[in-house]
Amino acid sequence: MTVRNIRIAMNGVTGRMGHRQHLVRSVLALREQGGIDAGDGVTLWPDPVLVGRDGRKLAALAARHGISCWSTDLDAVLADPAVEVYFDAQVTAAREAAVRKAIAAGKHVYCEKPTAAGHAGALALARLAERAGVRHGVVQDKLFLPGLRKLKRLADGGFFGRVLSVRGEFGYWVFEGDWQPAQRPSWNYRAHDGGGIAADMFPHWEYVLRELAGPVRAVQARLVTHIPCRWDERGAAYEATADDAAYAVFELEGGAIAQFNSSWAVRVHRDELLELQIDGTEGSAVAGLRTCRAQHRSATPRPVWDPDLPAGQDFRAQWQEVPDNGDDGVHPNAFKAQWELFLRHVALGEPWRFDLHAGARGVQLAELARRSSAEGRRVAVPESAP
Repeated sequence: MTVRNIRIAMNGVTGRMGHRQHLVRSVLALREQGGIDAGDGVTLWPDPVLVGRDGRKLAALAARHGISCWSTDLDAVLADPAVEVYFDAQVTAAREAAVRKAIAAGKHVYCEKPTAAGHAGALALARLAERAGVRHGVVQDKLFLPGLRKLKRLADGGFFGRVLSVRGEFGYWVFEGDWQPAQRPSWNYRAHDGGGIAADMFPHWEYVLRELAGPVRAVQARLVTHIPCRWDERGAAYEATADDAAYAVFELEGGAIAQFNSSWAVRVHRDELLELQIDGTEGSAVAGLRTCRAQHRSATPRPVWDPDLPAGQDFRAQWQEVPDNGDDGVHPNAFKAQWELFLRHVALGEPWRFDLHAGARGVQLAELARRSSAEGRRVAVPESAP
């Protein structure tokens, strides 16, 4: 067996997402499974180098997980010819400059979204990477969730017929931080740090809608800050200047309409934190993170509105569970699944479409949604050209 070592500079792994999803559940999980089988007796072996600003946290993290290399000097890490890949999960405000450095150093780039604070910066990163000839990607984890994979299978099989509408409900109550600790970092609620639920979630909705129902061609949105005061990690009160809820109507290519409510100020009364429903002429389906239920045209009941009588039908029971079909009910972590594809792309040149241009489209949608909200109007969404 031949082992192909891929050294990855991982910046931002002391944060919640960088540590839990990308380091522990993705890169280290790939190592625990014995690496990535590349065929012909070759194994791809991810080799992380932890990068960040706090040496104490990095040292503790490296010791906890048995990682030999860490550094607070990004420039020095990028100058190391043994480092092939740069990964960024920092706060949004710090990402663009670091990714630019990595591209200039000739590293392949994989990063969290949003890829930059604005569309111009995100598009510039994609073009820089193209000119430098490096491989590049952006995290689009929702596409690898079991529930959305089932939705995609239905869509690809023509189950929906002509898609009429998409409805998305996402969110949960994020505690203010005074009497219970907040579940999200405080920078999420400061506009100058790149916070805001539109910046965070609209890049997701861009690629989810594109894959399932069609590209977004127009948006009308209302972004609000429902909770104006929150408490940070030290217990100090601060003004929340970023939006904590966004309500949007997206017009899709082909005529379908998508409505999405995204909120960190909503209490959950649904099966999962994310729920998507697609309605078409031939059938409908509702998916969460893991499950998906469908109802075909031939099995659609005939409800009659009568407010004077109790509902006589169990509407949820009339939907059919969409099976795993060969997955044996075992689903890899969505982040890990995409990490494996990206590393195969880097080492083997296998197909990859989740690039920095895709990341720029997501940033563009969030930016145009903010404009729509500020100006109180519908805004066209042009295709973000490479």
